[in-house]
Amino acid sequence: MINRRKTKQINIGGVKIGGDAPVSVQSMCCTDTRDIKATVEQINRLTDAGCEIIRVAVPDKQASEAISEIKKQIKIPLIADIHFDYRLAIESINNGADGLRLNPGNIGKIEFIQKVVNVSKERETPIRIGVNAGSLEKTLSHKPKDLPDSLVESAMRNVKILEDMDFDLIKVSLKASDVNTMIAAYRKFSEASDYPLHLGVTEAGTLKSGLIRSSIGIGGLLQKGIGDTIRVSLTDDPVEEVFAGWEILKSLNLRQRGLTLISCPTCGRCSIDLINLAKQVEEKFRNVEKPLTIAVMGCPVNGPGEAKFADIGISGANGEGYIFKQGKIIGKTPFDRLMERLENEICTLV
Repeated sequence: MINRRKTKQINIGGVKIGGDAPVSVQSMCCTDTRDIKATVEQINRLTDAGCEIIRVAVPDKQASEAISEIKKQIKIPLIADIHFDYRLAIESINNGADGLRLNPGNIGKIEFIQKVVNVSKERETPIRIGVNAGSLEKTLSHKPKDLPDSLVESAMRNVKILEDMDFDLIKVSLKASDVNTMIAAYRKFSEASDYPLHLGVTEAGTLKSGLIRSSIGIGGLLQKGIGDTIRVSLTDDPVEEVFAGWEILKSLNLRQRGLTLISCPTCGRCSIDLINLAKQVEEKFRNVEKPLTIAVMGCPVNGPGEAKFADIGISGANGEGYIFKQGKIIGKTPFDRLMERLENEICTLV
């Protein structure tokens, strides 16, 4: 049982963050925000995969203006990613952004920050302070051993800027590409503040390596009760980020959604192409929304018993396929019709 850290709750476009709200799964578009059609199509694909909050880059006025039309065509809250130009933050809010990601210290003059805060207060638009080990202030130590403390110091400086303006609709992230640095920074900050935390390993890498780094960093913190939203940053289709995020949450029993696949690693007893069979099942049912555990096993003798907690499972040997539920075999079929039989059975469950 994970005892989650109690944090101040904020609301981003109807999605509650912090407090007793469930950990939410986020992603970021890799489309040009000015290309409204492409951006909407990607957001809707991400929504179907389970994304609950989406972030888009806002590099210029045209991108901020596109938010208005994008918002009309999507179903999840949208966060505008802002760097340096306070006017883009204000325009993004006015065009319907549900939240901002910016660092007040990067905006420059205090009067510019105040203008952003005034609009954010009026619209009750939360701001995520996103500090990053690769872009810390020059006045802070950049030595590897000091980075966790520097990340926390940077976050606290930016938090104070907003608090001094009587603004507390704040979410914080303290990202680094080094997993140990990231974990240490989040843990230190969580001991000093009750603002909700957005977890992520930045520049984590490609699908395989990035997923491992993110699982260790994000999963390690979640297991300690730290974290209110997550993004698995991958150099890949952002839909993969969403699937990965859900897998992390499901592995820790923090959330349940869609397919959980159980499959054995094969051994010398296996007489079927288990690897391809498991991949077929994963691809076929990956968009199921109802929580469903499917087992794909290579041994008809041990398979049902080893996967007895699965809602449904399959195994095969000697040209035959077996279907089992909760560890009990319920049918046998020629192996080449096993997927068809599985699909028919699953239709009765979902």
